[in-house]
Amino acid sequence: MAVIVHRIRLHDGVAPERFESWVRDVDYATCPELPAVRAFGVQRRAFGEGGGAVEYFEIIEVTSAAEFERDVRSEPFRRLVADFEKMAAVVDEWSGERVGAGYRAE
Repeated sequence: MAVIVHRIRLHDGVAPERFESWVRDVDYATCPELPAVRAFGVQRRAFGEGGGAVEYFEIIEVTSAAEFERDVRSEPFRRLVADFEKMAAVVDEWSGERVGAGYRAE
């Protein structure tokens, strides 16, 4: 399983509440339409860390980079990108393969 991490910064003037509402109501709801996505979550960086603009990071767990590339070209993903780019920008990206199975409490 591949993991992708994006650091996200809101555009000036975009209220965090607006972005977070979109994440909950649209971004998460679209995930079932993206077959490669196995898990996805957006986290707000703890307030007071580093100061400045409100930042977020998202962690995307996908079946493989190649399969996720197919999802990226899909209409549901393109709609997400169009909405996202009105509110925020990805300012950094990391990706890699998990070492072993990792741990997740059941």
